[in-house]
Amino acid sequence: MRTSARWGAVAAAVLLTATTAACGGGQGPGNPQGRGPITIWLSNNEQEVAWGEEQVKAWNAAHPDQRVTAQQIPAGKSSEEVIGAAIAAGTTPCLIYNTSPAAVPQFVKQGGLVPLDTMPGGEDYITQRTGQAAEQYRSPDGHFYQLPWKSNPVMVIYNKTLFAKAGLDPEDPQLSTYDDVLAASEKIVSSGAAPSAIWPSPASQFFQSWFDMYPLYAAASGGQQLVVDGEAQVDSQAALDAAGFWRQMYAKDLSPKEAYTGDAFADGKAAMAMVGPWAVSVYGKDVDWGVVPVPTPNGEPADQVHTFSDAKNVSLPVACQDQATAWDFLQFTTSADADRALLTETGQMPMRADVARTYADWFASPDGAPYAPFAQQAARTVEVPNVKNSVEIWQDVRNAWTGSVIFGKEPVDSALRDANGEVQHLLEVP
Repeated sequence: MRTSARWGAVAAAVLLTATTAACGGGQGPGNPQGRGPITIWLSNNEQEVAWGEEQVKAWNAAHPDQRVTAQQIPAGKSSEEVIGAAIAAGTTPCLIYNTSPAAVPQFVKQGGLVPLDTMPGGEDYITQRTGQAAEQYRSPDGHFYQLPWKSNPVMVIYNKTLFAKAGLDPEDPQLSTYDDVLAASEKIVSSGAAPSAIWPSPASQFFQSWFDMYPLYAAASGGQQLVVDGEAQVDSQAALDAAGFWRQMYAKDLSPKEAYTGDAFADGKAAMAMVGPWAVSVYGKDVDWGVVPVPTPNGEPADQVHTFSDAKNVSLPVACQDQATAWDFLQFTTSADADRALLTETGQMPMRADVARTYADWFASPDGAPYAPFAQQAARTVEVPNVKNSVEIWQDVRNAWTGSVIFGKEPVDSALRDANGEVQHLLEVP
């Protein structure tokens, strides 16, 4: 579930998807009114599999003529690779509960996904369940090819023990502004509490920017995506502010420029990390931790700070022959009760309009309380832009970031300006 492992295979997956599409793949449509047995794919996350199998069992007990079979996406391959290849070969299941928003434009280009808003009540179901945030998942042609399912809003986790060693108040860490974080980071390193303040991956894969640059950009911009009304924002003031902050972190050796083999936060090599709610189960018993929203240039109030969503969604491939059953099962598994089960069993945030209030009783319980800050943050998340050439766009951003912000080989302003031009070109090419 950790960031690098989860996204590590996406780049190769997208390349394979593009290749199979270019080779003339594709598949014929199934039956929107069809009912009968269906197969679904789940991720190989142990907690999600357990949740999925419970949902299937409950459904099958009430629908013996429309039985559902759950399978894990084959081990050893990323879900994006499997989905892209299956679309090309016409071998997709009827529902995929692990669809990356960044990969959806390519799957749509392949002609592989059903627009869910064309299913009975589809538009209302999606928009009423997810609220205004649903618009981020609407494709440029106006359709929803993905149901917003669950998010892992990115926040800053910190080690209270290391903060105390550095002379910082672990119960009031003062991390709301860039200057705050820089000052705390200098104390952490200069005191010897930890060799680094925060250690995001400096690797050059396109998705790495979602866990250093993009959360801070989302916060500094007041909740904007990296593309607004068809215009790239790579050299906007918000992006430059975020880049300026991280440039100082690297220039002052508060964040290492080399990759760490393992988990720097768990190993005490860094006092902070950018994480989602998955961190609660990973660090919960081994680290005395606290969590705060990502910083902003001027220290916006916590209840106004946005961040990256890190969502995974559900899609319905066009090859599904019994699409009516698939649509009913999708609604069954994203009901309020099913979402409660997802939340309590996995700790991930169902993409509901007000998840914190809907499940307030659980967040007030001993088991749910550690997740409460992430539930509050879930109301203010920003997704990657749903645009063509999405992966190429993020790779251009990462290349500029790596050269200028991390390694200081060129001025940040000119690097982001050049990248903005390249991204704008990718947005406009046919």
